[in-house]
This record gives sequence, structure tokens and C-alpha cells, in this order.
Amino acid sequence: MASGVLSTALVTLPSLHSRRTKLHSSSPVKVRVNNGKIRCKAASESSQGSFERTVYQGVYGPWTVEPEDVREVILYRSGLVTAAMSFIVGSSAAFLPGDSSLTGNGLVQYVITNPTAVWFVGPLFAALTGLVFKEGLCYGKLEAGILTFIIPLVLLGHLTGLMDDGVKLTLLGSWMALFVIFAGRKFTQPIKDDIGDKSIFMFNSLPEVEKKALIAKLEEQKYRDSIN
Repeated sequence: MASGVLSTALVTLPSLHSRRTKLHSSSPVKVRVNNGKIRCKAASESSQGSFERTVYQGVYGPWTVEPEDVREVILYRSGLVTAAMSFIVGSSAAFLPGDSSLTGNGLVQYVITNPTAVWFVGPLFAALTGLVFKEGLCYGKLEAGILTFIIPLVLLGHLTGLMDDGVKLTLLGSWMALFVIFAGRKFTQPIKDDIGDKSIFMFNSLPEVEKKALIAKLEEQKYRDSIN
């Protein structure tokens, strides 16, 4: 099955690879299947010109993780760490005495003393809630799942005034700790997890004519596989 799909992709996706991937080289390519994963290796006269990458099977054909993909994912994960550290620094003002010189008169202190200001910062944390919800749902991350409930609870509790200050601080402290764990654990995931199915993006970049031709070819291959 894997060899059949790969052969179809090699026939129907030349424009996909030329547009979005760099698998092509002047050297021939050897393809082998190992434990259900398809791997390609460039055959070169010198060992210095060889490389090996895992080829993942997507909805519209095979794709690989390129160096630029790695850079983008690292930047994304580094951004999460930066956001977590910034949140900790800013939120620590809630744990300081009101007359402390460290609290200052910034945005964080304003939100603390004026609960209605949650309406202005709410969209930012709504986006964060959506992010941790996706991570918890897709990858089963416990800290992300807990954050999905803690973030709106803290904000709504502060906005309505129905939550005791002690409870708010406890939940805020949990939020800070879990946010750091969540951001740090992102670096333990495979790079491909934060890319998704790259073949979809490659497909969307094609002209409409090529999209229709590719879909027709994939449907034809699916039909052949079903009768074999």
C-alpha cells in the first residue's frame, strides 16, 4: 500500500515538490520502507553528498520536514517561552503588597485594581485559551487541558468580583506554573507535530487546474487500491 501511494505521489506531485520541498537533487534517490515509515536517501558517489529524511504520508501526497520548517517551529516555541516568562513577570505584581514600589502603575496593576479592564485584555487570553485547548485536545497534554479551564475562570472571577482573592491568587499561581511547563514541554515534541499535514499547504498553493488533476489522480489510485 505504501509503495503504491508513494508511486502515485511521485507521478502526480512533481509540481508540489518543486514548489514547496527540496527533495530533488542531481543524485538518484533510493526509497525504502522500514517499520511502516518511508525513507528516502540520496545516492551519491561520495558520502558527503548523502542525506536521509523521513517522508510522511499526507492527504495529498508525501512531505518532509525542511530546514526552514524547523526554524519556524523553533521560533514559534521560543515565542511561547517568551510569552510565559513575560506573563510570570507581569502577573507577579498580584502577589506583591499594594504599596510595594515593584508593582508600579503599569497595565497589569491597572487590571488588578480595575476588574472591568479585563474586557480590554480578554481577547489576548481568549486566543491563549484556544491555543492550549488545541494542544490539550490534539496531543493529550494535561497542563494544557487544565489551563483551558483555569484561564477563563480567573478572568471571569476577577471581572465579576464573585471569586475570593485567595482563590484567585491560587488559580493565578497555578496558571503561571502550568504555562511554564506547557511552554517548556513544547520542545520535547517532534517538529512535525507543529507543522501538521504539510501536503495540504502544498496542495493549496497549486493552481486550480493542477488541483483538479491531482484530486482525479488520487481518486483513481484509491479506486485501484480498493479492488486489489
